[in-house]
Amino acid sequence: MMDYSRQYQHFQHLVENALSEYLPLTREDWPEDGIPKHLSEAMRYSLLSGGKRIRPVLLLAAFQAVNADVKPALPFAVALECIHCYSLIHDDLPAMDDDDLRRGQPTNHKVFGEAMAILAGDALLNFAFELMASCSLPGTLNAMREVSKYSGSSGMIAGQTADIHMAGEQVTPEKVAYIHRHKTADLITAAVVAGLILGGADARMITHGKDYAFHLGLAFQITDDLLDLEGEQAVTGKAGQRDAQLGKLTWPAAVGIEKAREDAQKAIDRALAAAEHLGQSAGFFKALALSIPKRVK
Repeated sequence: MMDYSRQYQHFQHLVENALSEYLPLTREDWPEDGIPKHLSEAMRYSLLSGGKRIRPVLLLAAFQAVNADVKPALPFAVALECIHCYSLIHDDLPAMDDDDLRRGQPTNHKVFGEAMAILAGDALLNFAFELMASCSLPGTLNAMREVSKYSGSSGMIAGQTADIHMAGEQVTPEKVAYIHRHKTADLITAAVVAGLILGGADARMITHGKDYAFHLGLAFQITDDLLDLEGEQAVTGKAGQRDAQLGKLTWPAAVGIEKAREDAQKAIDRALAAAEHLGQSAGFFKALALSIPKRVK
């Protein structure tokens, strides 16, 4: 069994290769049957910009909890990254967070313009469902249903809606908890649940997977809130203290910095407890949860 770092890098390598393979660069301006060159460039610019690839990695690890060979799950892993990427492109737009930097490089709309950034995000979302539908694993339909639910209007988009609508309001733990659950934890939950369903896990393991992913997502977002306050742009790849400038509701603002650190650790501890029940991937999931406090971007 590989150690955590090598296993993570192995999953990352599989995902990076699949991302480039599944979304090839178009060389024609207006192909009869394919993605126009300008759109392809905008999609690939953000999709291939690096990052930890935590969501597709989680999906592959969940699949591996019950299956040794993860390659059949790669279309779903790439699809999760496409959904995450589209959400970041749209989140960075002037109408939303108006960010200039993402992962240390200019945001999509800064390079390609607002209209093309919107279209690139739309295209990535639809491409994700093309990829998932191409999967031949028995649990494909149920896994697609879960991804749709967690990434859609009652999931991630509900969290983004609250993030915008509640900006500038008086901060309370209840409001921030709603945003964190849906904007961040839901897509992480989608990755773990879809991976387990595709792998053929039983209902009990799926329940533990949901519990793990939820608490991992909370720890992830609380840490992100703290990084926005304390992180350096050269390290995080983003301008600092943007949340305060935009009036965003964050966990440190609701409970204080020290309590936020404590709550992040509590969420990690709960994720560790749930990981005990995740089969062959239990050790990997535990190590991933323990890595969250060391996260830089």
